[in-house]
Amino acid sequence: MSQELKILLVVAFLAVILWNLGAGLYYMLVDKGQSKRTVNALTRRIALSIALVLIVVVSIWMGWITPHGVGSNPG
Repeated sequence: MSQELKILLVVAFLAVILWNLGAGLYYMLVDKGQSKRTVNALTRRIALSIALVLIVVVSIWMGWITPHGVGSNPG
């Protein structure tokens, strides 16, 4: 898998997570507690966040991606 595809996958996950967060806020304001749409949107956000963390951990463990420190000097 190319580096660009890996970055695109993570960015896509983050975009969907933010979309569900925004949907939860919208439903909270519009429905005023009359439906479960807010709970469902926030539940999906949590599930996607956990899935993203698991994908990153498994990818590091399998050697598909290599972690690096922020601002670290190579070599």
